Amino acid sequence: MSTSTAENRGAAAEETLSEDEYRDRLRDLPPSAKLVAKVLETESPLSQGQLAEESLLPDRTVRYALNRLEDVGLVGSRYSFRDARKQVYFLNH
Repeated sequence: MSTSTAENRGAAAEETLSEDEYRDRLRDLPPSAKLVAKVLETESPLSQGQLAEESLLPDRTVRYALNRLEDVGLVGSRYSFRDARKQVYFLNH
């Protein structure tokens, strides 16, 4: 990953998105990313495994969706307080 991409993601994570901007960023993403975002709207933070259970999507698809959501700055992550080996994901808006 390039430094500029990481910086862009970090800057996007810090800003507060309006509902219109959130929808605009989400609009061009694949259906799996939209579903993962919807699950995170109702329950957050969740691990990748929990997202797979809640969305009924395969782990690989959830991983792809999370990467796409992170690329546009809609999802952030941190290490889980319960299990530091796992990351949990949350919406940035």
